[in-house]
Amino acid sequence: MEEQGFQFEPPAAAGSAFFNIGVGSGARRIAHLRRAANPACIRPGLFWLGGFRSDMRGEKASHLHRRAAAEGRACLRFDYSGHGESEGAFERATIGMWLEESLAAFRMLTEGPQIVVGSSMGGWLALLLARTLAASAEDARLAGLVLVAPAVDMTEKLIFEKMTRKARAELDRTGVWLRQSPYEAQPHPISREFIEEGRAHLLFGGAIRSHCPVRILQGMQDEAVPWRHALALVEHIPGDPVALTLIRDGDHRLSRPEDLARIWAAVEGMG
Repeated sequence: MEEQGFQFEPPAAAGSAFFNIGVGSGARRIAHLRRAANPACIRPGLFWLGGFRSDMRGEKASHLHRRAAAEGRACLRFDYSGHGESEGAFERATIGMWLEESLAAFRMLTEGPQIVVGSSMGGWLALLLARTLAASAEDARLAGLVLVAPAVDMTEKLIFEKMTRKARAELDRTGVWLRQSPYEAQPHPISREFIEEGRAHLLFGGAIRSHCPVRILQGMQDEAVPWRHALALVEHIPGDPVALTLIRDGDHRLSRPEDLARIWAAVEGMG
């Protein structure tokens, strides 16, 4: 099957299937794991959007897949280019590319209403996805957004604005800054293109529309996305139902059993 440059490949032995997106030097092969809904299930499917440098086999994504299976729901998770099992160079990727992949996966691999669960950067992508779907009159397919430590406008607010003068000079001089993360032993590259292209997708400049109910879960011990960032997001969504749960001892990962239970409760509250 092929549509708009989108090609499917059969599942690999480990269960992953692939689609190809883009043309020429922008072509990339994207891995995904899809569970179809049981015939009798009428509840919304789940569409997972992972975080920066995470993959679709992580604890939160796997937990949601298991719970969806127990209820007969559909569930789709995938790896952005440069992540996990997908092809592509991480240092050449941008938010726009990952949004393009998210839209392709949503439109081509899901059916009916979906609850979009976005973690960290995936929370930003979830809101960008909702905006794009609304612009093409597809927002009826959004049953809700569950945002876990949403890193909205991450490239600007959480990376560029926090860079030291030395780091900015390195980025200007070489086009790449090696950023150290508390969650990884080795630094990872942040390109100048990644920062500059991200400015085309910033949301905090005005009111944000989700076009569906939103549930936000945020740890107050989060070192990557401060809990006040989540408060700012709530303030920027004046026209749609939104609820924020602050977890006093929660960190950025929110992958403890009690955190996973909270995420699933938010999903079930959507329908």
